[in-house]
Amino acid sequence: MQEADNKERAIVVGLITRQTPSWRVDDYLDELELLADTAGAEVLERVVQQRDRMDSAYMIGRGKAEELAQMARYLDIDLIIFDDDLSPAQAKNIEQLCGVKIVDRSGLILDIFAKHARTREARTQVELAQLKYLLPRLTGQWRHLERQVGGIGVRGPGETQLEVDRRLVRKRVGILEKELEKISSQREIRRKNRRTLFKVALIGYTNVGKSTLMNALTNAEVLVEDRLFATLDATVRSLELPDRSQVLLIDTVGFIRKLPHHLVASFKSTLEEAGDADLILHVIDVTHPAYVEQITIVESVLKELHLDDRPVLKVFNKIDLLEQPGLLARLKETEQPCVMVSAQRGIQLSQLVSRIQDYAQEALRFECLELPLEKAGLVGKLYEIVEVIQTNYEDSRILVDIKYAATQEKRVRAQLDKLLTTDA
Repeated sequence: MQEADNKERAIVVGLITRQTPSWRVDDYLDELELLADTAGAEVLERVVQQRDRMDSAYMIGRGKAEELAQMARYLDIDLIIFDDDLSPAQAKNIEQLCGVKIVDRSGLILDIFAKHARTREARTQVELAQLKYLLPRLTGQWRHLERQVGGIGVRGPGETQLEVDRRLVRKRVGILEKELEKISSQREIRRKNRRTLFKVALIGYTNVGKSTLMNALTNAEVLVEDRLFATLDATVRSLELPDRSQVLLIDTVGFIRKLPHHLVASFKSTLEEAGDADLILHVIDVTHPAYVEQITIVESVLKELHLDDRPVLKVFNKIDLLEQPGLLARLKETEQPCVMVSAQRGIQLSQLVSRIQDYAQEALRFECLELPLEKAGLVGKLYEIVEVIQTNYEDSRILVDIKYAATQEKRVRAQLDKLLTTDA
């Protein structure tokens, strides 16, 4: 997409069916306009069509698509953005009818991701997602050669080029998947080095203030921008608690409704950082009119990522902007455990930190190991498995105070048993 000083002119299109009521489509299109703005487009008009079900050829029906084409010509539109994903055939049919670029929700999100990808990992993940999105749509890239393509025995250069392109894309997908496996392995090594620390993941709908909260708690200097998907990479920073212990805060990419499955899969390695968390802070913009639906969407994505078994503390953010003070009292009754904060103004952040400390203390296991003096050589190896608090040498024994995360108890028990049954 083009830069803000030369924005593309766009129309956004939504579809009301029996499964999708009209009020929800309006809310979806509001969000789609925000996505378009983030990508660098100016939305001049929105079109909503009501049908019993989606049209297989034109999504909104041939007649409505022709009206859309006339509107696009009248407004001198550069692109049309559909809130639902289009099949390759639908995209091709509508583009031929309207004569402008056709983008669906997944394509728009991918464009934003590509624009904001900064690190090698994010760029790799975006390219992988783009190629997986492109593969079934490659046919449309070779329309200029269609007349040369025949049936059996008369295959033309267009079809030959198409097959070549498909092989190249599949080959590139394989390379990128191996690259992400390598990156994931490197992440796993880093996570092993942080195993003894309590880890807290900031999860939430996009643009709810996660990065602002991260900055307020840790001075992380994460990019903060009032746009969707302003940050893509996981950021990990240390937070010192009042008892002087350290925990790790992990800021992740925001979720969104209708997030395409191939995007979730492509960003799996980034979200693996959250998968290693001992506590999830579900950050919620309490001022958003659809915050209840956003909570449901985030919870469904957590379930899809198999992260719904972790303790979750809801963090209702932006309370300083809330015009319904009675809502906070109701939420405190119905949404426990929760805290109410303003990350922007630093309101009640100390209460949030205190709650994090409570979870961290509850999640720790403390033990005192007794070793015979002849096994003194094992003490150094304990540091590789657990956090050693102190070591006391007595006449006939060594007492070692250790601690470790409760979530790591099974692993620690197995490694300690193996270590203590071997000779030093």
